[in-house]
Amino acid sequence: MDMKNSDLPAIQYTIWPADLQGHRFKVKLHISNPDPQGQVLTMPAWIPGSYLIRDFSKHIESIEAFVAGDLQKKLPLERINNDQWRLPVSHNAIEVLTTVYAFDSSVRAAYLDTERAFFNATSLCLSVQGQENLPCSLAITRPESSFAAHWSVQTGLRAAKTDEHGFGFYLAQNYDDLLDHPVAMGEFQIVHWISNGTPHSMAIQGCIHPIDKARLEQDLQAICTSTITLFEPKTKQAPFANYLFLVNAVLNGYGGLEHRNSTALLCRRDQIPQEGALFEESAYREFLGLCSHEYFHAWLVKRIQPKAFQPYDLSERNHTRLLWLFEGFTSYYDDLQLFRSKRIDLKTYLGLVADNWNGVLRGPGRQKQSLADSSFDAWTKYYQADENTPNAVVSYYGKGALLALGLDLQIRAFSKNQKSLDDLMRLIWQTHGATMNGIAEDGLDVLIHQLLGDGFSKIWRDMKARYIFGTDDIPLQKWLNSKMVSVKPKLQTKLEKIKLQLGMRHTEANGWLKVTHVLDGGVAQTAGLAAGDLLASINGQRITSARWDKVLGSLSEDQNLEISFYRDDMEHERILVLRSSQIPMQYEFSARS
Repeated sequence: MDMKNSDLPAIQYTIWPADLQGHRFKVKLHISNPDPQGQVLTMPAWIPGSYLIRDFSKHIESIEAFVAGDLQKKLPLERINNDQWRLPVSHNAIEVLTTVYAFDSSVRAAYLDTERAFFNATSLCLSVQGQENLPCSLAITRPESSFAAHWSVQTGLRAAKTDEHGFGFYLAQNYDDLLDHPVAMGEFQIVHWISNGTPHSMAIQGCIHPIDKARLEQDLQAICTSTITLFEPKTKQAPFANYLFLVNAVLNGYGGLEHRNSTALLCRRDQIPQEGALFEESAYREFLGLCSHEYFHAWLVKRIQPKAFQPYDLSERNHTRLLWLFEGFTSYYDDLQLFRSKRIDLKTYLGLVADNWNGVLRGPGRQKQSLADSSFDAWTKYYQADENTPNAVVSYYGKGALLALGLDLQIRAFSKNQKSLDDLMRLIWQTHGATMNGIAEDGLDVLIHQLLGDGFSKIWRDMKARYIFGTDDIPLQKWLNSKMVSVKPKLQTKLEKIKLQLGMRHTEANGWLKVTHVLDGGVAQTAGLAAGDLLASINGQRITSARWDKVLGSLSEDQNLEISFYRDDMEHERILVLRSSQIPMQYEFSARS
């Protein structure tokens, strides 16, 4: 498996899953030509696509430097700051050895145990300052543990010399390219398909039963084909030579992280169709929506990028006010592509849109934070949620998707159905995606004017002022074509109305019903309930998570409630007054025949 040094780039990484039981990787960095003034090494502080300072360097347990090929000649390392080290002046090749703890099961970091391994290079690989644009290699070494006897490697990185299980050498164009290719190891069930001539694969870990490969292949092929065709209706050419979905199926988890030719996904085991295992179609539909979302990102954010992200500075926060575009528009299209690819019917699609709309309307934060501010503040507010988040934040995912739908409807109405948001997305792709020319904060203005002219530019300026930089609710009820879709206030059950009036979220905690969020304007807040309170009874009836709906369902919509709860082990009682006028507006859609 060895390669000649002459065949390898000047920057070489070798990764060993060294200690499966202790969750430790060992990483060797070989630098052929270190900076003669003293080479600086840097660990990323965050990973693109997840806007939070994660301080990956905190997981480095040891770091040592040596003259290349001679472990007896140890070199001193100067710690500059939290994420940087400086090597001594040297005219010879240098090797740096690190031990990194890895036990984060999310898609954003690194993980190692006796069952599987996963890593993003942001968690393991130091950058060589000044040489980030040079080609580099990655050697992945097979674990020596018997637990890993049947492991293989799955990654979108370009293989240079690997064995039949994928262990060996891979090549990256530069450090950024290395970071953009997550790696999974373990045992997989794999699905293959072709979309518009481009090979695609899904490698799944964690499923006990054989997966339904035929169902997955059929559904994913349809979604991917539809998305490629959306951006390239003439050529039907994908911007990558192949694409890989890396899926970790667990008891409870959900999320994804986009990359140029792959994505890492986390889902519940019961969301994957498996032979001999029960699963709900709605849960599987949610999984397909996740696949659709991350796949769409291969165009929007991985290639169509904010100018503010070019290049990424992984040492500090990179702010943009455009996440409503990159995440919100993607959220609009992820469900729309399920409908267009015939994975869901119109009734189901309209239900998903209504659910998102109603969810946004239930959040008091939408009246305080604009979409632009939500995007800018993602680092400190959206990604660092707390008990007050629903009262202070609007989701650039949820409201951004509503904005995309509203813009689509407005374009269709203005152009008498000659144009749609699809045309704008293709123009964005041609101008900023295929060229990798980042889009400025006001870059959409130019493209909208180019596509639709002065008349619509006025409409767009009003939309921006009210719904992006302002906090107005997006009036879908006015914009939807009443001849095609009926919009009316949602008929709610008594139980739903009471829950909306209460304005409270909770979780189960050791047999208690624990308050997690108290919404502005709700009865719970008026009565003085707070996050952390343990609810004991309502009108003398014991409350548990299992009895919550039963107890609330026994109440009338307009009545006084005597609620008993504990705060810091002290018992309190409050009177809550329910009024039907306190219920936030909710909507439902139906297709006209």
